[in-house]
Amino acid sequence: MSNITFIGLGHMGNPMAKNLIKAGHEVTVFDVMQPAIDALQKEGAKTAASPTEAVKNAEVIITMLQTGQQVHDVCVGDQGIFNQAPKNVLYIDSSSIEIAISRELHKMAEEKNIAMVDAPVSGGTAGAEAATLTFMVGGSEKNFQRAKPILEKLGKKIVHAGTAGTGQAAKICNNLILGISMIAVSEGFSLGQKLGLDPKKFFEISSNASGQCWSMTSYCPVPGIVEKAPSNHDYKPGFMAKMMLKDLHLAEHAAEDVNAFIPLGAEATELYTRFVEQGNGEVDFSGIINFINQN
Repeated sequence: MSNITFIGLGHMGNPMAKNLIKAGHEVTVFDVMQPAIDALQKEGAKTAASPTEAVKNAEVIITMLQTGQQVHDVCVGDQGIFNQAPKNVLYIDSSSIEIAISRELHKMAEEKNIAMVDAPVSGGTAGAEAATLTFMVGGSEKNFQRAKPILEKLGKKIVHAGTAGTGQAAKICNNLILGISMIAVSEGFSLGQKLGLDPKKFFEISSNASGQCWSMTSYCPVPGIVEKAPSNHDYKPGFMAKMMLKDLHLAEHAAEDVNAFIPLGAEATELYTRFVEQGNGEVDFSGIINFINQN
């Protein structure tokens, strides 16, 4: 079993690290929040006081951080993991970040003899806990094959998207669809209720008709319909609205870079911006239905 360093122990990183421990790997963890480290220590993880210390004996390094700048800061510089990790270490970045930053890190990793893949995920905290995440992986075929056995302990679907940065591209495009579709589902339910439709009856109809989509059947924004959806737990994330907004901004920036037209993406970004500005940044993104109902 591999010696794995896991950096970033938030809503997603915590259950992912737990699953690696359960799979028998020796896992060393680091996070800027000490309680997050303490929680994993109780699960059997080794702990470190810094990223530098954490990667000392690593065979595999995984980062699950919130922003491209955070990933860059952890990797680069004299105390960055690229300068401190053992040669030929495998580096898996499962954060959702800018494609340009990811490709820059791939290039730097190659220069340092570090095997890197970008491997963002889909499936939310429920998928992280159940080890049923989908990984979209960018990097060389050789590096993908090294990463795959590790990722298979964390997810049910591991897809090699292509060369460096294509994992990030796939994640950005996927979450563009997700953000738009959640708004569409929320609008359908909101209009239906105002027209006198019972939400459960509407779900029964639309989930078996052409309106069916993941946002409806797996993550329904109306409480009392899909048992494990955040809507049944006061919209506790899940996937925070501020993180959805971050990904929609990433999609906008990527579209600008390649001159792509995403008008619904722009509208979704505007709606989630207003939702977050009202103090809902840490509410699950499916809570957008409450914003729609109020307007």
